[in-house]
Amino acid sequence: MEIPKVKIPIQEISLEKNIKLFIKREDLIHPQISGNKYWKLFYNINNYLETQPKNPLIITFGGAYSNHISAVSALGNLSGIKTLGIIRGEELEQKWRDNPTLVFAKRNGMNLKFVTREEYRHKDKLTEFLQQEFPESLIIPEGGTNKNAVQGVKMMLNNDTKDFDYLCTAVGTGGTLAGISEFCEENQKVIGFKVVEDSSLENKISELTSKQNFHLTDAAFGGYGKINDENIRFINDFKVKFDIPLEPVYTGKMMQKLFEMIDTDYFPEGSKILCFHTGGLQGIEGANLLLEKQNRNLII
Repeated sequence: MEIPKVKIPIQEISLEKNIKLFIKREDLIHPQISGNKYWKLFYNINNYLETQPKNPLIITFGGAYSNHISAVSALGNLSGIKTLGIIRGEELEQKWRDNPTLVFAKRNGMNLKFVTREEYRHKDKLTEFLQQEFPESLIIPEGGTNKNAVQGVKMMLNNDTKDFDYLCTAVGTGGTLAGISEFCEENQKVIGFKVVEDSSLENKISELTSKQNFHLTDAAFGGYGKINDENIRFINDFKVKFDIPLEPVYTGKMMQKLFEMIDTDYFPEGSKILCFHTGGLQGIEGANLLLEKQNRNLII
């Protein structure tokens, strides 16, 4: 993987209050390996290829609409590396053709292995078994979160991100928040917006960063992957008003919760806030398929 030559824009989100809000468009970094996924994979892949494996293989884990599975499959296709995705839910094996994320992964040449949710919960055992079966493989955790990912997230920070009081990101597995916390300026405060109810998340993040400059707030809106009508309205209104697309699992929930915090005067007057758009827009197609079946409004 190479450092992209494209400069990631930082766009202002106009507010009526005396607060400056901006969003860093990491979703524009690559058309298929978008947002934080690019940086979380950066050192994982480059360090692995430096070992010069004879038969390179990347193995990773994810759910039915996983942005990580999508990104790894695209990376494998573009770089000529074989990929294997361990997918949560054995029932999906018979209907993966109805799932745009899994269809995309298959088109990229990724082999898919469907496992039960019980097996998936014990990923440590699965990882051990897979490493024995494929000793030359690189096994990347769910969401790409590990020490290499944290180092990659450092590249989301630069001179353009230094002049902000608050840095905000959605949090799934915690790698992006850990990287931002580890490498941001000493005076900056970091807010992570949880999209999954996981009581162990703070401890997991603390294992990845030596800093304690972050605060976790709930943005789950009913649970991981759950989409309520209020969030759909917010995402669509945001797209119309600011011409910036959001997706319903991560960035849509983060921005809705952040707007609520601004409305309730969580931030002091004059604050400068920077949000990271972590991509994942590929998930909109799958979300709309589910919403259409439920006769609900779609995400534009």
